[in-house]
Amino acid sequence: MIYPFLPDLLLLALAFLVLFLSLITSKNSSLPRWAASSGLIVIFTLLNLIPINHQIPFLFSTWKIDAFGLFIREFLIFAAFLGISLSKNYFNSNHKTSKSMLQHPEFIALILFATLGGFVVVSASDLLTLFLGLELATIPLYALSAWNKKDILGSEAATKFILMGSVATAFELFGFSYLYGFSGSIFFTDIIAQSLSHTNSPLLWIAVLFLFAGIGFKLTLFPFHTWAPDVYEGSPTPVTAVLSVTSKGVAIAFMAILIYGPLKQVHLQIMPIIALLAGTTLVVGNLGALKQHRLRRFMAYSSIAQAGYLLLALLGPASLAKPAIVYYLLVYTAANFTVFFIISVVERTRSASFNSLRGLSAENPFLAISLAIALFSLAGIPPLAGFLGKFQLFLNVAHAKYYGFLVFAVLNNVIALYYYIQVLKSAWVDPQDSKSPKLQILKTEKAWIALLSVFTLVAGLLPIINDNIFKILQSF
Repeated sequence: MIYPFLPDLLLLALAFLVLFLSLITSKNSSLPRWAASSGLIVIFTLLNLIPINHQIPFLFSTWKIDAFGLFIREFLIFAAFLGISLSKNYFNSNHKTSKSMLQHPEFIALILFATLGGFVVVSASDLLTLFLGLELATIPLYALSAWNKKDILGSEAATKFILMGSVATAFELFGFSYLYGFSGSIFFTDIIAQSLSHTNSPLLWIAVLFLFAGIGFKLTLFPFHTWAPDVYEGSPTPVTAVLSVTSKGVAIAFMAILIYGPLKQVHLQIMPIIALLAGTTLVVGNLGALKQHRLRRFMAYSSIAQAGYLLLALLGPASLAKPAIVYYLLVYTAANFTVFFIISVVERTRSASFNSLRGLSAENPFLAISLAIALFSLAGIPPLAGFLGKFQLFLNVAHAKYYGFLVFAVLNNVIALYYYIQVLKSAWVDPQDSKSPKLQILKTEKAWIALLSVFTLVAGLLPIINDNIFKILQSF
């Protein structure tokens, strides 16, 4: 039997191993990257061998191992592996429009530390562990967003990110302090017991409002989303890709743990707040994406809208919400990274804008088809995996009997389809600019784009796979 938190300890050791290898190897050595990739594969394998539903004494807390936590861990490992693979060509590369970066091992280590933060979040059974995990998952992203020191936009983006992140952290701490004042304990079980008979306590509801404001920043919910477009555009593309996936996954897991844990007694009363945040976020994200012409900024607004869709899961019971969250995160990660791999190819010789995609179908049909698969999946078009993912999210809205809101969410999805088609119009309809430099795609990029595209197709075309995922999650 695998010791339950062995993968967590191995991930921590792996981050320090990568830093150690950077000290004893040459500047351009690929050993730290290979060590990180191999280590992530080993950890992913071990996660599938762990017995679930364990409560393990660990220091001053209790380490929780359950099905939701294990699947979120696997998602985080998957995202970290893709982020490290995407970053390879941005260090000592020949990008003409994106200057190469330095210190790849340190970059990889920060991705691993952010991943470890997500592990801590889904293992928490008390407020202190939950807070420390969320901050460990966030702080490395501040440094990553400013990794390219030669890029003025990156420095500006990191400054905004840190300032707004600090305010969000203050809101979270205020919320936790009120929750502690309400219950007299930091442990989830004590908070649940206290909330059984004091659901209308002002301290409890002040805590809820502060916590939603703090986590709204991490999840890019309206009105806490304003940092996202600038940070997504100013950060290096691999950082933007990791940020759009890892940060969002950790944040929604944080909210699920809170709502189906210490706040589960007031879930019904919280649902209107969730619906309001999800609805406004959908509108802002979708309308904001309509007027974008730069690819990374466009993906920022797309990510904001996707956060609104993810929030819909929290309207349903835990048995429906948690499988929907895990599945949607997986298919969202595959489609999102496909787009960012394509952006990486484009910005090697051109600017990252819609105009750079003009005539892509004629110049490189493989990239154009992969882009269409990814964007249609993000838009939720059948038979792609994104459709089944959104169907599960909408199912939670229907279960809550918010039928009017369900119609509203579906109509917003029509708007999303329109702006995704605008990108595909550039790639498939608009003529190519004869002066544009030729695209250069590397073998590793082509392999990743192909694998992710196949995953998006297979996960949507074979319902038996999806049924098994939901049955496994719902059985625990």
